[in-house]
Amino acid sequence: MKYFYGILSVLGIILPYSQLIPWVYERGLNIPHLIQEAGQTRIGAFAWMDVVVSVVVLIGFIFYEGKKKGMKWLWLPVLGTVTVGVSLGLPLFLLLREIHMEKMKAQ
Repeated sequence: MKYFYGILSVLGIILPYSQLIPWVYERGLNIPHLIQEAGQTRIGAFAWMDVVVSVVVLIGFIFYEGKKKGMKWLWLPVLGTVTVGVSLGLPLFLLLREIHMEKMKAQ
């Protein structure tokens, strides 16, 4: 599973940024315009509301599950979530959890 989560973590960076980088290149880092364009339609607003809820749930899950298992480096998937999205934060957390569980079994 480590390799699966690792591959998904990489894809979780590449796929979203493959859309963001050309947009920023064309328009510059114009955050108000980004927010306006992202929420311009009902379906865009639907997607953003889904993302916001998913981010809050994931960060809560990372801290709850991570502390319960005694994991370190919990800030890393949180940072990935807020800078890229759930597409990076979730597989990165699951990768770190797999690594942690392997270390616990080896002891």
